[in-house]
Amino acid sequence: MDNTAEKVAENFPVKLVIERSDLLKSLGRLQSIVEKRNTIPILSNIKLDAEGSTLKLTATDMDIVAIEEVPAQIEQGGVLTVPAQTLYDIVRKLQEGAQISIDTDVASGQVIVKSGNSRFQISYLSADEFPVMSEGDMSHNFTISSGEFLNLINKSRFAMSTEETRYYLNGVYLHVAENSGEEVLRAVATDGHRLARIEASLPAGASGMPGIIIPRKTVSELGKLLEEQGDELQISLSDAKIRFACGNIVLLSKLVDGTFPDYDRVIPAANEKILEVDTKSFTSIVDRVSTISTEKTRGVKLALEQGKLVITAQSPEAGNAKDELDVTYSADDVEIGFNSRYMLEMMSQIEGETTQFLLSDSNSPALVTDPSDVTSLYVIMPMRV
Repeated sequence: MDNTAEKVAENFPVKLVIERSDLLKSLGRLQSIVEKRNTIPILSNIKLDAEGSTLKLTATDMDIVAIEEVPAQIEQGGVLTVPAQTLYDIVRKLQEGAQISIDTDVASGQVIVKSGNSRFQISYLSADEFPVMSEGDMSHNFTISSGEFLNLINKSRFAMSTEETRYYLNGVYLHVAENSGEEVLRAVATDGHRLARIEASLPAGASGMPGIIIPRKTVSELGKLLEEQGDELQISLSDAKIRFACGNIVLLSKLVDGTFPDYDRVIPAANEKILEVDTKSFTSIVDRVSTISTEKTRGVKLALEQGKLVITAQSPEAGNAKDELDVTYSADDVEIGFNSRYMLEMMSQIEGETTQFLLSDSNSPALVTDPSDVTSLYVIMPMRV
């Protein structure tokens, strides 16, 4: 379609009927991309593009754009934008199983949303000013199962930094690495306090790709978009942008313009004290004991001796707490402190019945592995308690 045809199409009012469930799912996924506080009104809106038998919804915050297509009965094709949060709230509060009609009143500049006896009028804006993000040249293209890619980002995302000054840590570092002589696709995240390194088999077409940092918000939105999508995820990327296509959804995002640090330097290689704990029991005890820890540091102390682990916490205000756990441990006694919140977030990624800690001394980082998953590795820094 040439530009002239596009302009003509945008002048037609939108008129359609759509299933509430289809529209609600799409709006639920897309509306969170839209920034709630915007000085530019159009950026608070979601674009509706009706054509043929499909309603295409587009949301953007200028750094991410997500597009989803849903089936609809289109009586009049056209393009316009409406407030994303308002439309989502309306559709969410309508009855389950309802059909929703969306019609445009050009004279009043409003969109009429009807379902049963419910009728809403909301203002719309022309799509002419809605920002467009060009993809540019994507140097690498590959396909991976959406489940495998979700595993990469979901198991590493908890360790992303939220400090804006260290912007190069505000995301997941996706790159090609070597493990035991084979190339793998690796996702790494760290905030300086903990690190997660997750691997997957290298998909065809990914070899030679540049190392990229996927922004924190993109990682979050991608998790929502992929949860209900099909098996295959198509990924295209360059040094500056990445594009994900899965099922009827496309997400295009800018990348973090920065250099991820040499994370291998913080992964201990000589930790010889091996501790093995029951995952659920250990997690429960850390959670219980940390109730007493100070709000600021959330510190808990682990005191190890042969076959036994004692976990304690104390604070001037709340008092102290102590619990014990039988463990597999035969090395020298050691005491080491950790931030309980960091520990619990890391433990939530462990799927196996047991968790293995490789320790050196009270001042050195701990290497944490899931014996049931050789693709995952975690590091957590100690703290004074």
